[in-house]
Order: sequence, then structure tokens, then C-alpha cells
Amino acid sequence: MGLDDDIKHKAEELKGKAKEAYGKATDDESTEAEGKAEQAGAKVKQAADKAKDAIKDAFDR
Repeated sequence: MGLDDDIKHKAEELKGKAKEAYGKATDDESTEAEGKAEQAGAKVKQAADKAKDAIKDAFDR
């Protein structure tokens, strides 16, 4: 995983957190749900990148 991907996925997660907070503050359940979904998607991408790195490291040994 490259540093660019790591930064991009973390930014997606933070954007989702902000959207969720905005949805809660404005009592907009749809926006809140979108924020939660964005966070989940970013976390899945981060986990996939970590798995790719672990596989790569295993083959490098």
C-alpha cells in the first residue's frame, strides 16, 4: 500500500465522520447514514490494503 492510498482512505474516513456528525446535528438520518457508509467503505479499503501488504511481505521472505 502506498502512502497516497493510506492518506486517501483516511481522508475518506474523516469525510464520513464529518458527514455523520452533520447528519446528527441537523437530524438528517439520510446524511448520517451516508457518513457511516463512507466510513465503513474507507475502513474496508484500509483493511484490504493491509492484507495486500501482509501477503506481499510473506512472499518477500
